[in-house]
Amino acid sequence: MHVFRVALLQLIAAADQEGNLKKGMEFCRQAKTMGADLALFPEMWNNGYHLPPDIEQLQKEAIAPDSPFVMSFKNLARELEMAIGITFLEKYPSGPRNTLCLFDRFGNCILTYSKVHTCDFDVERNLTPGDDFYTADLDTEQGPVKVGAMICFDREFPESARILMLKGAEIILVPNACPMEINRLTQLRARAFENMVGIATANYAYGQPDCNGHSSAFDGMAYRPGSESPRDTLIIEAGEAEGIYLASFPMEEIRRYRENEVHGNAYRHPRKYGLLVAEQIEQPFVRPDYRK
Repeated sequence: MHVFRVALLQLIAAADQEGNLKKGMEFCRQAKTMGADLALFPEMWNNGYHLPPDIEQLQKEAIAPDSPFVMSFKNLARELEMAIGITFLEKYPSGPRNTLCLFDRFGNCILTYSKVHTCDFDVERNLTPGDDFYTADLDTEQGPVKVGAMICFDREFPESARILMLKGAEIILVPNACPMEINRLTQLRARAFENMVGIATANYAYGQPDCNGHSSAFDGMAYRPGSESPRDTLIIEAGEAEGIYLASFPMEEIRRYRENEVHGNAYRHPRKYGLLVAEQIEQPFVRPDYRK
């Protein structure tokens, strides 16, 4: 059976980027010994999700995709023959972006995603939002897996996971940096259920400001053959402690489920959904800090 193993790196950031580089590489090596196919970092790992309100300082902390920090994980992925999803504050012409680069087990960057739904009600209003959602075929030892990504606040918009499902995603990677309480976990559970996708979320451990661990993974399969009742799609939910939490996705079973069940794109009527892409916003949802 093809089992896709994602190591959720639930960490507390070090004092500086150099410390995060060293710590991140150590945890990736541990993930490999645990049998992981992919190691996923929490959101903006290079600086521990530090967003100074001063724009000049924010720009100074941003790094390029070909920076030594990012390239170190590219090289490590090739060395370990394990995919790595590394997150960082990306240097970008119009202003920094909140970015994930996914390196496959050969060290190739197969997916670069920048957070689309930036938290514009807070300091993320100084970031440049991403412009789309992407998927990629990840080569694993047991066969390819179609993966996509969304980051933290993206989770709160059903459109994020929906678009990734429509683009073929089987597993969605979710770097995170916030308190994962019951409602946010419920959102992830819903995104997995309604799209019949696996979702793997890596959050910072308790001790990181405004974070509490509870990294999680859902397989999206509400029913199993032969079972008369629905099941919880939760594969794993971490506690608050720092550590590596391994989520195992049974890909063959997930694929059979997706071929036969009623969710995802099986019975949609997109011609009737025109209002979903309309740009007007009416009360009570008008916000002065909204930007397109």
